[in-house]
Amino acid sequence: MHSSEVLWPAPRMRVNRWCAMKEAIDSMPTERVVEQEGFANRKLIRPSLNRNDHNSNHNQAPMERRERSGSGSKKLPPPETTNAENFYYQKQMQGKTPMVIVLRDGEEIHGVIEWYDKHCLKVNRTSLPNIVVYKPAIKYMFKEGENSR
Repeated sequence: MHSSEVLWPAPRMRVNRWCAMKEAIDSMPTERVVEQEGFANRKLIRPSLNRNDHNSNHNQAPMERRERSGSGSKKLPPPETTNAENFYYQKQMQGKTPMVIVLRDGEEIHGVIEWYDKHCLKVNRTSLPNIVVYKPAIKYMFKEGENSR
């Protein structure tokens, strides 16, 4: 008996049961099932081609040049938030750095940033009361010791 031949009780037939079973088994696509199982177990691994995933790729600069030249693929828009502003505020708050905040109307506010949120900053001032400043009203800011530019 071959390994592909299986014996089990078949429905009652007048013909020889063994011949009917063998014909039924021979007509089954056993090899095809094995091939499909082989393909089903394989995983297709494709590397991600996002620039963010390449930490130390020396071929990154030529790829950027090709993207700028207009190779037909659309360049992804920059992220909405880079968190650079939040990082800067956190650093100044932790170091309690004396800051100068220049408003759009030219007024200067001297103090230390106590906290911030999406729309405003709270500045602690030494001789004057603390103040909350709306971010849209700020023209620019710098560290107190850097005003001699």
